[in-house]
Amino acid sequence: MGRSREMGVLAAVALLIGLLCCNAFASDEGKLLFTGSSTMTPLMREIAKRFEAIHPNARIEVQAGGSGRGIADVRQGRADIGMASRPLTDAEQDLFGFAIARDGVCIIIHRDNPVKSLASRQVIDIFTGKTTNWKKVGGRDATITVLNATSGYSSAELFTHHFKINHSEIKAHQTVGDNPARIKAVSENPNAIVYVSVGEAERKAQGGAPIRLLPVDGVAATSRNVRSGNFPISRPLLLVTKSLPKGLAKAFIEFSLSPQVADLIMAHDFVPYTD
Repeated sequence: MGRSREMGVLAAVALLIGLLCCNAFASDEGKLLFTGSSTMTPLMREIAKRFEAIHPNARIEVQAGGSGRGIADVRQGRADIGMASRPLTDAEQDLFGFAIARDGVCIIIHRDNPVKSLASRQVIDIFTGKTTNWKKVGGRDATITVLNATSGYSSAELFTHHFKINHSEIKAHQTVGDNPARIKAVSENPNAIVYVSVGEAERKAQGGAPIRLLPVDGVAATSRNVRSGNFPISRPLLLVTKSLPKGLAKAFIEFSLSPQVADLIMAHDFVPYTD
């Protein structure tokens, strides 16, 4: 079985089925140390708590430190499983990456705003203060209210990385916290614009929030497109091992890929691979 740059749900499931054939009863005893992605750390701590409740003889420790630390620790044997919120690089193909979810970010505006799409250059110009009126991008003659997420949110990291701008370059009229707060702010202001988690925005829009999710590079902002990897502003959330997982590590990765944790993934505004 070949090593993979990013194992999506079908590849991961196929691999795990193969592992099950070889070892039907994975051990649920012992300790595991996770290190790596700060983006993934809160989610993995919640998954670890649920896993420990089902497997009382297991102990899971989760430490942050960045994707680079997680990969280095796994390779050097300092951690059992690494967390990486990005694909494995060509130089990391000696490792195994299991995608448990994806992180996706989209741009939202008010539902009453006539703008249907924005080119990447238009997005950059709006958020950096070069374009200040909706009329310049096909909207009404109204001042654009730019909202920005507080620095430190994974959505801010993903948004700025994709558009190649610094968080400090964003000329915001208001800084807003988590995804619900950003969605609420746009819902209350027909001239506002902000970036948010695709999963959260999609759920709120389906629930009646007066927002529109704008496409990116012609790709609709949907959980399905994030899950498939087609949506441009997205990245995988990987659990990384040095070799094919066995025993407790295998049991934990299987659990993390199962529908038993889909609610936790969505609660952290990520997109699960299983509905």
